[in-house]
Amino acid sequence: MAKYQDLADFIIKGDNVKSKEIAQKLVDEGVSAVEILNDGLMPGMDVVGKKFKANEMYIPEVLIAARAMHAAMEVIKPLLSKSDTNTIGVVIIGTVQGDLHDIGKNLVGMMLEGAGFTVIDLGVDVPPQKFVEELNKNSARLLALSALLTTTMVSMESVIKAVRASDGKSIKVMVGGAPLTQEYADSIGADGYAPDASSAVDLAKSLL
Repeated sequence: MAKYQDLADFIIKGDNVKSKEIAQKLVDEGVSAVEILNDGLMPGMDVVGKKFKANEMYIPEVLIAARAMHAAMEVIKPLLSKSDTNTIGVVIIGTVQGDLHDIGKNLVGMMLEGAGFTVIDLGVDVPPQKFVEELNKNSARLLALSALLTTTMVSMESVIKAVRASDGKSIKVMVGGAPLTQEYADSIGADGYAPDASSAVDLAKSLL
């Protein structure tokens, strides 16, 4: 549909003024928030994810596209909560204790939101117990952990142990960050590892 294509295109271009404008126009025309999300925002972010994976877009451009998506989300979010749309699932995301890096985490959070997940971002330097509390409080089944330093990636294991101790195996934990590898993720008992934001979305869907 052309009207959704415009919205998707402005997200890909990272035009947050236009994306917000079009989202508002669609709402005013009586289009449902779920339709705007499914037919405009998600396809736009999907293209961004593919281009990022293929090295046709870089982190700054992806962040600008995500900002355009957020601008449109601001318009439809109040309507989404009214129409109790089924989100794919709730994801708790955060950077582990001792680590203050957040660009990668923010990118993953935005991409997950663009794919239809409800994302609860705990920020940076998050202690293990905080992750456990938030998982329980929000009945979340998926936890995404980020670390950018070799010295802090060891904190991921503490979080996974705390989560397993409180909830056995029902919560899926995915990890990511520059120093990580699939082998390391396996060694600490994570359910999945994603090398980049686009893969993180695919991984999250497969884990749920």
